[in-house]
Amino acid sequence: MIGPLQRLLGSANPEPGAFKEKHISPYFWHNGIYPETAEYKELEKNNFVDWRLRVYGLVEHPTEFSLEQLKVLPYHEQISQHFCIQGWSGVAKWGGVSMKTIMDVVKPLPEAKWVVFYSLGPGADGGIYYDAHAIRQMRHHQTMLAYDMNGEPLSYGHGAPLRLRNELQHGFRQVKWLKGIEFVKHFSEVGGGYGGYAEDHEFFGYRQTI
Repeated sequence: MIGPLQRLLGSANPEPGAFKEKHISPYFWHNGIYPETAEYKELEKNNFVDWRLRVYGLVEHPTEFSLEQLKVLPYHEQISQHFCIQGWSGVAKWGGVSMKTIMDVVKPLPEAKWVVFYSLGPGADGGIYYDAHAIRQMRHHQTMLAYDMNGEPLSYGHGAPLRLRNELQHGFRQVKWLKGIEFVKHFSEVGGGYGGYAEDHEFFGYRQTI
């Protein structure tokens, strides 16, 4: 009920994807439970040279990407709005690699219908934070893995070294501090089976999109 009304009241704002640098928020709120593990601190200390993004599951070519390998792939940049359900929304310029490019490398199998993103950071109730996204949204032109924000390397608070941007979804689903991406048949196979950490623990609905 609230979503359509919010969109109606916000009709004076630029259309998705039409934001310019003048729209970038002067401050972009940090949120989430920060990773404080020895593993993360060691990776951060070495500027993430030893960090790897594991992409696996129902794909023809499981692959591990270093940050440098991701930076060799075609660069994607967009200015888009982050919609936080708690109100911490803002506009930023994100740079990185599109999920379409990643999928062109790993080649998902036909039975893969969902894509699960795993964080190096914990959830509020312990365990690893994760979220599942419909594979049909992964080829959207604004779905990407960001390692830059506003022309600078992604900061610790915003998910360094890599975070998801799926602009069809709310902010809590933009998984930060990424460590793995798994292609699965259905999200019921993962975690509590509801489609994500917040969905498992706080009963958020996976169907609601922007």
